[in-house]
Amino acid sequence: MMLHIDAHGACAYFLIMKHDPILSGKRKPVNVSLDTGVVAFAREHGLNLSQVAEAALRVAIKSECEQQWRRENAASIERHNRWIEQNGIPLGDLPIL
Repeated sequence: MMLHIDAHGACAYFLIMKHDPILSGKRKPVNVSLDTGVVAFAREHGLNLSQVAEAALRVAIKSECEQQWRRENAASIERHNRWIEQNGIPLGDLPIL
């Protein structure tokens, strides 16, 4: 099965499949300005600044993807909820086995 993923689809795919489409396996050096107190505390406690920053960015990216998905699908979700309110849950009258 061929899966087409666009920029927005990548976010949904990431959320649904738990696959990380942003992972490249390569490292890129970057310059980041951080508060000196934060850096000192992190180093005193043996924290790897690169790993902590990358983990925080992944959390922020996931959050943004979730918010974007909710914005893009708000109308469909509202229509679905309204249909359920009017018609009930499909097959909801069947006994549970």
